[in-house]
Amino acid sequence: MKEIEIVCKPHEHEDAEAIKRLAATKLNVPVKHITDLKIRKRSIDARGRNVVYRMHVQVFVNEPAIPDVFNIQYPSVTNKKPVIIVGAGPAGIFAALQCILDGCKPIILERGKDVKQRRRDLANINKQGLVNPESNYCFGEGGAGTYSDGKLYTRSTKRGDVNQVLKMFVEHGADQDILIDARPHIGTNKLPQIITAMRETILNAGGEFIFDTRVTEILTGFGKITGVKTATGEVFNADVVILATGHSARDVFEMLHRQNILVEAKPFALGVRIEHPQEIIDKAQYHCDTRGPYLPPSYYSLVEQVDGRGVFSFCMCPGGIIAPCATEPNEIVVNGWSPSKRNNPFANSGTVVQINLEDVAGNDNDPFKLLRFQQSIEQVAFTAGGGNLVAPGQRMIDFVEGRVSTDIPKNSYLPGVKSTDLKEVLPAWIHQRLQKALPAFGRKMKGYYTNDALLVGVESRTSSPVKIPRDRDTLQHPQVQGLYPCGEGAGYAGGIISAAIDGMNCAQEAAKLIA
Repeated sequence: MKEIEIVCKPHEHEDAEAIKRLAATKLNVPVKHITDLKIRKRSIDARGRNVVYRMHVQVFVNEPAIPDVFNIQYPSVTNKKPVIIVGAGPAGIFAALQCILDGCKPIILERGKDVKQRRRDLANINKQGLVNPESNYCFGEGGAGTYSDGKLYTRSTKRGDVNQVLKMFVEHGADQDILIDARPHIGTNKLPQIITAMRETILNAGGEFIFDTRVTEILTGFGKITGVKTATGEVFNADVVILATGHSARDVFEMLHRQNILVEAKPFALGVRIEHPQEIIDKAQYHCDTRGPYLPPSYYSLVEQVDGRGVFSFCMCPGGIIAPCATEPNEIVVNGWSPSKRNNPFANSGTVVQINLEDVAGNDNDPFKLLRFQQSIEQVAFTAGGGNLVAPGQRMIDFVEGRVSTDIPKNSYLPGVKSTDLKEVLPAWIHQRLQKALPAFGRKMKGYYTNDALLVGVESRTSSPVKIPRDRDTLQHPQVQGLYPCGEGAGYAGGIISAAIDGMNCAQEAAKLIA
């Protein structure tokens, strides 16, 4: 078996015979001697005038290939010790799968609905502007990850086995391409079926999945976890609780604070979501007038230092849609997602400014200082839009030059966008940095700085503005034995993969505690 890198033209990247010929040439062996070939990594290189695919390939010469194994065996845990997992997002679901592998019984308590029932509430959000505080784009089976594109790109390679997480996705129905693509992506249209398959694995192994159940109290005795209580007064007893409630569960932070369980304010980022026609991004990134059929819609990643603060693109969605992601009435929160084919005519990305404690007036010891700031901006955005989740928006050059747009271009945000001067929504120090950053982005990427681009406010749920502290080694809360703050909501992840890895890490530590 030989490992090589090959470079191919876009029209060759899915042609097995073409790839085999390239490999044979690289190894200087006859094509007939190549008995099998496996692509291990694949990326697009658009740095030159001619776009190419680069592939890391395993080539088997005159010997059979080593088969890939995806069938993970999940033992029965029906009668094993319970681990309560609060939240069914990526962190919670992967914590449950790891619990089973470690011989513990996961009991997942999810405030929202299953993915099928959740669709009705999303339809009400998009069509009627009605937000169900318990079931929305953030709350429900699969968490925010289910309806936020399924981007699996991560830099969190030192936290755990990224490939193991990807294989678990494949085992439950994801395309095997996610194992090889440099920027793996599942698609919002495919994620619900995958999440449902994961739930079935958990149930078949003896775990429990309980929906429409909101935890309102952490039960403790002598500094140790004894269980949780729900909004209906029901008690679930266990020696371990994994708290994986996501970055938008504000009531959970308040619950912990009320119970004198330490939480802390945490920096986050806030700004707008910017949408371009996808063809503008393709022209800039692929150096062409029209993207060919063998290339996917292109993405970008931009960052600029402005007045000592980072301004950066975030959660870029090629061929995507801007979605309303508020979790309470009278707030505007926007996010983005793409279907698996990324075949919508627009590209969108969060473009945000880092926010620190000293940027916001108030007591730095107040754990909710930045959360209240976040919430206040979302409420101002709602008022500026005029209701029904209509979002405030402004064309890009109009925003930079300080004038209200005379009209709003066609866009993907279904509740609608109202022409607004965004300086009335964003604090001056955020607004001004964005004004300086956008022309700079345009100098880095031809065509980016254009009045065909639309800024939609506000992108405010980039990460949690509150952190739940934990011990670096045991992953337990420093005050409560058996309480494992986990994932994005606790401040330890920033996407599907990192949240999944954190969930698995917490489950492994929890299993050690109750072994």
